[in-house]
Amino acid sequence: MLKKSILIFVLVTFLFAGAVQADDHVLKVGATPVPHAEILEFIKDDLAAEGIELDIVEFTDYVTPNLALDDGSIDANYFQHIPYLNQFNSDRDLNLKSVIKVHIEPIALYSEEYTNLEEIPEGASIAVPNDPSNEGRALLLLHNKGIITLDDPTNLSATPIDIIENPKNLKFEELEAAQLPRVLPDVAAAVINTNYALEADLNPLEDALIIEGSDSPYVNVVAVKAENVDSEKIKILRKVINSKKVKEFIIEEYEGAVVPAFVPVDSEKLKGTKKSGDYIF
Repeated sequence: MLKKSILIFVLVTFLFAGAVQADDHVLKVGATPVPHAEILEFIKDDLAAEGIELDIVEFTDYVTPNLALDDGSIDANYFQHIPYLNQFNSDRDLNLKSVIKVHIEPIALYSEEYTNLEEIPEGASIAVPNDPSNEGRALLLLHNKGIITLDDPTNLSATPIDIIENPKNLKFEELEAAQLPRVLPDVAAAVINTNYALEADLNPLEDALIIEGSDSPYVNVVAVKAENVDSEKIKILRKVINSKKVKEFIIEEYEGAVVPAFVPVDSEKLKGTKKSGDYIF
């Protein structure tokens, strides 16, 4: 009986160790569908060649992916820009870290009724995202295009109360970012994040009245918990997702609606390109 118990213990220990070892090769990344999950899907085989099995967990909002990362349900997430991550950390007292810069999604103003800014009438309603960083980003876009004037254009968390000049007396409807494409028929125009615009078959380059410039600070990043910043799996992910192959995929697939924000790690052909650190802006 003792020998049998020892044998069972050894077998269970072996199986458990094997499961842990196998799990070490799985990388679970949370992402919103477009373009984040699509880009991750594109690199699945390349990660497999590096010994990493990529498990993509899709989310359709901007809150759950960070909560899932913090509670350990996923190893990393890829859906947000740095100002949003910083604000989320501050609001929730978390310590999530940006580890890989991947792309920029220029935010833009869309309308189903009007084809240019001049047509938007006085007192019209403009829908904007209601989360702090994206609302500030939307208002900054309108400020930079001369539609409104903010008291402090460097304030990335601006809200409508920070507008000091509003020549057309526009009204602002603050809504969850994911809802903005659905309310577009009911407002004069809406400032929509590119991932949600693409899901609604809106092309920023063709359909937008105005669009954010390529100098945007809102780079979309891969984030992890602080203790996983130096994880070997994350190092491999950085190598694969910051490759020339991925850069070319983003350019060809999204035709400027999504812009690579990195110098490929496997290429030195971009010397002389304007960049900040190792990343193109």
